[in-house]
Amino acid sequence: MTQPTRWVTDTKDGHSHWYIDRFRRMAADGEDLAGEARLVDAMLPRAARVLDAGCGTGRVAAELHARGHVVVGVDADPELIDAARADHPGPAWVVGDLSELELADLTPEQGPAELFDAAVLAGNVMVFVAPGTEAEVLRRVGRCVVPDGFVVVGFHVNRHLALDDFDQAVGEAALRVEHRFATWDLKAWHDDADFAVTVLRHR
Repeated sequence: MTQPTRWVTDTKDGHSHWYIDRFRRMAADGEDLAGEARLVDAMLPRAARVLDAGCGTGRVAAELHARGHVVVGVDADPELIDAARADHPGPAWVVGDLSELELADLTPEQGPAELFDAAVLAGNVMVFVAPGTEAEVLRRVGRCVVPDGFVVVGFHVNRHLALDDFDQAVGEAALRVEHRFATWDLKAWHDDADFAVTVLRHR
């Protein structure tokens, strides 16, 4: 890892454990944790290959897997990946920093490297990457996606990363904004929104 992510520098000791417990409690309470996956699933052909970039404890990847997709989840935090493996068998789980991501890293069975139909960065992933790596993260994720595929990103625009800076990173990564919404259930984007869901395509 070239430099620590904000997940490491901007959170307290024990944050990963707290995060794991939080989502396990939410799942046990029957809360809806699949909203992001429903949107991605609606945009995909059946049995697509999906990269869950910054997968955390694996809830999005697990739902996409349950809907018949082939999913690889990657996260820089080994504690979160261990939780994903324990809680959600099915997808492939990889420990890796998105700013250093290579397609070959995403074939745990040592099979041939195969591009993904789409990638999703949910759960404020872009807010927690290392400062200054936003364009590199998007560039590397984009390189893992087929030319006519998409990358969908959701994050709070009032936490570390301004939307204008994100859009600049998108351009530097040779991607373009195709759609933008204020929520994962596709409420219309407006300038006062505090959350952005953006669908990106290759330029």
